[in-house]
Formats: sequence, C-alpha cells, structure tokens
Amino acid sequence: MAIFDGKRILVIGGTGSLGKVLVGKLLAGEAGRPDRIVVMSRDEAKQHQMRVDYHNLRSPTDEVVYENFRRTLQFRIGDVRDYNSVAAALQDVDIVVNAAALKQVPACEYFPMQAVQTNILGPENIVNAIRNLRLPVETLVGVSTDKAVAPVNVMGMTKALQERLLISAQLALPDTRILIVRYGNVLASRGSVVPLFRQQIQAGGPVTITDERMTRFLLSLPEAVDTIVAAIASGRPAETWVPEIPAARITDLARAMIGDRPIETVVTGIRPGEKIHEVLVSAEESVRTERRGNYYAIHSLLPEIAAARPPQTGDYWEYTSGTSPMDFESLRALLDRRGLLAASAGSPEMELLC
Repeated sequence: MAIFDGKRILVIGGTGSLGKVLVGKLLAGEAGRPDRIVVMSRDEAKQHQMRVDYHNLRSPTDEVVYENFRRTLQFRIGDVRDYNSVAAALQDVDIVVNAAALKQVPACEYFPMQAVQTNILGPENIVNAIRNLRLPVETLVGVSTDKAVAPVNVMGMTKALQERLLISAQLALPDTRILIVRYGNVLASRGSVVPLFRQQIQAGGPVTITDERMTRFLLSLPEAVDTIVAAIASGRPAETWVPEIPAARITDLARAMIGDRPIETVVTGIRPGEKIHEVLVSAEESVRTERRGNYYAIHSLLPEIAAARPPQTGDYWEYTSGTSPMDFESLRALLDRRGLLAASAGSPEMELLC
C-alpha cells in the first residue's frame, strides 16, 4: 500500500509556492491516492486561483466555491495563529504539513513579534490542538530552513525555536510521529537570487553580488517536496531530514546567467542577517546525524526520544554550501537543464518556481 493511499492530509499554508507543488504531487497520486487534501491559508484570493487552476476553469465565478467539502481538494480559510481555526482544520486528519511561515528576513527584523506569532505560536497551536482534543493525527511535519542553524536573524531564530518546540512535543504526543524537514533557499523561488539576477540582466545591469565568497545550495521546489515525501515515508519520530543537494558560488551563478552579454557585476557588501554560506547540518548536530540514501537524518537532542542514535565517533563535520560547490560548467549545465538560462521571465518554469 502506498503511503498516501486513503489518507486525509492537511497542508497549512498550502497556497504558497511549496504548498502548491506539494498539493500537485499529492493529487498526481505518485505515492498513493489520498482520500482528502485540505489546504488551509488566510489568503482567499490565492485559494480561489488555486481552485480555478485545479479545475482548469476559463471563466470561473464565485460559485466555484460551492461543493468545496465534497471534493478531494478542499480549502479552508484560517490562520495558523488562531487556535480555533487550527483545531477545526485538524479534525479527521491523518497527516499534517505545516508550511505556513513568515520568511522574509528583513520583514522579520522589523516586525519580530509577527514572526514569533506565525513561526512559533502557530506550530504551538497545532501541537496544543492535537494534545488537548486527543486527535489521532499520525504524522506532523514542520517545514524549516537553513537559517535555523546557528541563526543570525529573527527569521532563523523563530524557525530554530519551531524545530525545538515540535521535537519536544514528541514527548507529549507519543502517538503522533513528528518530523522536521530542513532545506535552503529554493532555486528561482520568489525573493531568491535567480529572479533578482534575471531582472537585473533584463534591465541591462549591473548584477549585484553582496560578497564574492558567497555560496548557496541549488534546490528546486520539486526536490523540496520530495524531501517531505521521503521523510513521511521513512522518518522516525523527532528526526530532522535534510536533502543532499548541489551548491554553487554566487559569482559563478551570475556569470552563467549573464553569458556573453556586456553586463558588469558590482559587489555591494553583505546584507544584514545574511550568511556567507548556507548551513544545513551544524558541527554540533553532526555527531547525531546519519545518512539515509540522498538525505541526512538528524536525531533528536533529547535522550528520551533518540533511543537509537548513530555511533558517536567524535569527528565533527558541517554540511554547508561552501563545502564543495560545483564547478562552473556543471552549474551551467544544471541551470540549462532547468530552463533558467534561455527562459524568459514569463516562461512556464519561472511561473512555476516564482
């Protein structure tokens, strides 16, 4: 039996870039046919567009909302910050993926309490609802970020606390398997470096690089979703799953995208809250980390949960984007395969990823 056959799945924050690709994969039935997929978010406009796209409607009216709760793909208006709407959405659900987040680094710096409410108190609402109402949720997945490792900005700090909050909740929810999925910036996603470089190139330059030493992981949205599916399929309680993915120097990325155009690059200096390298597994975590195929599984810090830790050799290591970045030709081939060199800003792939 495939892992999603007959399952009732709730995706909180499901109208975002990750949520849409995850829902698409679930509907495709590659890992089983869910009985129900519920998307919960607070943006009715995004929900309406997602519903229209799913039903492939050319001239939809508001009546498309009717019959919502009789369909495989359902939508709920609600906010992860609101306990009552979270508790209502969790009824009769087997698997929960929390993709709701306040994730723009500068915005979180200006409004830290807003980040706390979404990234920390939101997951706490999920945990409290499952515990207080004794809901038979089988699996809860929290989506995290490289910025949670040795955090230097508010977004990373709140995501780090979300990780620890969910992992500690495993003690209170022994019948619910809790997992964390952690990855870096998604290649070509909204706010990432690829669409920024593309805009600068189309404007004739210059292309701005904050630091010539900087490296980044290159993860696609489908690969991010595959990590979630892999963790649900094989993850053990309170583990954090990290994908093994290629990385590149930002200077090489700019060079590949510029090609033979007469466009200069300008070094502007590192931005507040920015790191030179993305870090997905810290040295401290490395001693409780093991390989699982193309993924790293980090065991919980709490001894009551981590009953079967990997052997501790005392050899510390880090998994960062600066460890072994691709050479220029490999990077260029990767971008070409993903349609990010020749594609225009309005190409199907860019619309999918942005």
